Amino acid sequence: MFKGIGVVPNWQKEKMHAVIEQIKNFFGKYDVPVYVVPEKDPLLFLSSPIKEIQEWSQKTDLVIVLGGDGTFLRVARELTFTDLPLLGINMGHKGFLAEIEVDKLTLSLQQLIDGNFRLEERMMLQTEVIRAEKVFASALCLNDVIISRGPFSRIIKLDTYINDDFLESYPGDGVIISSPTGSTGYSLSAGGPVVHPALNVLVVTPICPHLLYQRSVIVNKNDVVTATVATEYADIFLTLDGQEGFALNFNDRVRVKKAAYKTKVITFPESNFYKLLHDKLI
Repeated sequence: MFKGIGVVPNWQKEKMHAVIEQIKNFFGKYDVPVYVVPEKDPLLFLSSPIKEIQEWSQKTDLVIVLGGDGTFLRVARELTFTDLPLLGINMGHKGFLAEIEVDKLTLSLQQLIDGNFRLEERMMLQTEVIRAEKVFASALCLNDVIISRGPFSRIIKLDTYINDDFLESYPGDGVIISSPTGSTGYSLSAGGPVVHPALNVLVVTPICPHLLYQRSVIVNKNDVVTATVATEYADIFLTLDGQEGFALNFNDRVRVKKAAYKTKVITFPESNFYKLLHDKLI
């Protein structure tokens, strides 16, 4: 039996109070305490970290994330160091990261109690920004690292390397470096491949390259991808999971590799990645 369940809701979603009451009532029958991040500002705009979950590693066994993919990504980064598994309940639109739809909530919670679930590990990305030969910034993310031009900038150029080997100097709108989990996000929209989330690879996808060809490159999990800003006098931004980031300078190097940490995700026996692709993309 679980010692406790954490719940992180995106309070902007409709009917959130009713769903939380449903979760509380269900686990209340088994005397399992439920801890909920309280309602205040929208989740994605809270200052980091979320104060309410700092002690969850001592009093919970798993965390239920109520919302869409954005909520799931935020919580995955917040809980990286706790080793707590996440169960995503989709209350958004596409919901690639959420395991279940909200209309199957009771059935899925019963499967949790019955132990009828499995844990999957998702690769995360470690990103460092090297400025003046020093590590200027470092962060973890689950989905993708995006280097892109600002809204009023012209074409930018990014000199891209795999380890110490030159790959390409991409002129265009930028470059996406994604994990397998992130391959169904912005990388897919930019023409990148769909990669099964159980694999351990990195995907490098140019954004609208000013070239006669546009191809993604899939690299080994132990490879390091480095993109150097080779354009002066342009607005260029680094974004992590589409939620956190900052401006880059000329000659900044963005170094991305497989992180030492992983995100644990709860799935159920009936889960099927290829069926999910069909349901969400067709």
